[in-house]
Amino acid sequence: MQGIRAAVGCGLRMLGLAVVLGRASLQAWAVDAYELGPESLGRADNVPTGRLESFEFNESKIFEGTTRACWVYVPAQYDGSKPAALMVFQDGHSYIATNGSLRAPVVMDNLIAKGAMPVTIGIFVNPGHKGTNGPPSGGWGNRNNRSLEYDGLGDAYARFLIEELIPYVARRWSLKLSDDPGMTALCGQSSGGICAWTAAWERPERFGRVLSHIGSFVNIRGGHVYPALLRKTPRKAIRVFLQDGANDLNNEHGNWPLANQEMASSLAFAGYDFRFEFGDGAHNAKHGGAILPDSLRWLWRTAMEPATPTVTEGLPEMAAAGNWELVGEGYAFTDGACADAEGNFYFSDLPKGVIYRAPARGGAPVEWLKEGPKVSGMKMGPDGRVYACVQGTGTNNVKQIISLDPASRAIEVVATDVRPNDLAVSRSGFVYFTQTEDGQVVRVPISARRMSRPPPVAGGINKPNGIALSPDQRSLWVSEYGGTQVWQFSLAEDGSVRGGERLATLRVPPGKTDSGGDGSATDDAGRVYVTSHLGLQVLDSTGRSLGSIARPQEKSTVSCAFAGEGHAWLYVCSADRVYRRKTATSGAVAVRR
Repeated sequence: MQGIRAAVGCGLRMLGLAVVLGRASLQAWAVDAYELGPESLGRADNVPTGRLESFEFNESKIFEGTTRACWVYVPAQYDGSKPAALMVFQDGHSYIATNGSLRAPVVMDNLIAKGAMPVTIGIFVNPGHKGTNGPPSGGWGNRNNRSLEYDGLGDAYARFLIEELIPYVARRWSLKLSDDPGMTALCGQSSGGICAWTAAWERPERFGRVLSHIGSFVNIRGGHVYPALLRKTPRKAIRVFLQDGANDLNNEHGNWPLANQEMASSLAFAGYDFRFEFGDGAHNAKHGGAILPDSLRWLWRTAMEPATPTVTEGLPEMAAAGNWELVGEGYAFTDGACADAEGNFYFSDLPKGVIYRAPARGGAPVEWLKEGPKVSGMKMGPDGRVYACVQGTGTNNVKQIISLDPASRAIEVVATDVRPNDLAVSRSGFVYFTQTEDGQVVRVPISARRMSRPPPVAGGINKPNGIALSPDQRSLWVSEYGGTQVWQFSLAEDGSVRGGERLATLRVPPGKTDSGGDGSATDDAGRVYVTSHLGLQVLDSTGRSLGSIARPQEKSTVSCAFAGEGHAWLYVCSADRVYRRKTATSGAVAVRR
């Protein structure tokens, strides 16, 4: 996407004001210099033009005495044979303007024709005005009921849409509109952005998708409470796209950039399916308009996905190099698959507190550490040490994050008072681990010693289990054991975690309600391998399913890693056995030799 300074995919940049100002003073590029792309500037060849009609609505009982200009957009593909998706745009005049920064009807024509969003009816509605001498319908002005409708909390505006405006539009134009919340979206900018969020927050059974541009999550009429409410309220089924810029407003109501970052942080903590694009823009629609096509693609993505994952040629080619080979057997329960820079493979026999090592060139595993901790997850760090999730030692059940010296086997405790399951270790020097029962991802620096209760950096995940880094270490993948989703988080250069979105859905076998998503690994092409009830499910770097690799035996397969010569062998821990198979790819490892 053009002009985005923040990380793509739920970028959450926790910047202090001094950092923002310092960064701005050093920029070599023009600030707020966003430009529209071809999908906004005009319709592509052979793309039909949807119908846009204006009307006035003055029949509200909820906002009695108001009148407002509105428009309805009907795409050329709508034929009335089945209910269409619906998207309601607040401050509608700014979204339909043919010479403006947003030009939503043009974008929708292009995306609907490409199949990038469903056939969608658009309602563009201006805020209400009481009395005479209202502003012209086509521009900004003092619509004196706007702040009450948009900035106010509560369900009044949601009821206005559900009970009054949407039924009126459906009757007048004889439209069949879906009542599925996953097929109904709200959009707005500034106060219209928080308005869209509030309506969905109050009525998530009707509105399941929200797009907020430069949202006013500040204290105009109490909207600053949302970050706290998000953290203390059970997650609602709302998908959210936020956009804001470092040069947005800072006034008596609050600081817009910080408020949006707080929203993004709370959405991540609460486990929402969301994305945050943080640029360098001001309080205008330039950035939101430049990314509107991609925003709508993301917002509607699952509505356009096929019911069953598409299997591409990439997986058969990758898996064609070999079949499963037995590496070792006779263990109580194997876990903690990982490899060092040379390709030597390590795993644990968890109940017995033994760690094994198999040489990169092949051969039987040998005991590497006896009478040690009970390890469920294990990875090599950039310092050459082995980092592990400990479920206890001997007869105790003390859970910790530890590191082991590869030469002396000496143990250092990194974190205590934790409940870790699996972990990943970054080149920047951080351990990221899953706390399955708490639904959280936690971060701790490898330099820590006995850090007590390090804080979570993400939450609301349905029993997170497997965790892996992308080859460039800009993304963190987390699989749900208790659900069906695989999450992707963005990582900043300083190791901080930004946002989070459910980027992939794992397949579930008949008779199961969850995927059993467990251990994870990535290869050099950015593909993600997740052990599950179905075997190893493989995703590309965008979260698209590429297919699955059958389990080597009927017993559960819980963790996996690329090891062996060239890291070209895929190893798995499968209950009482360990297997491997040759691949035509190679694994992404934290540190190369």
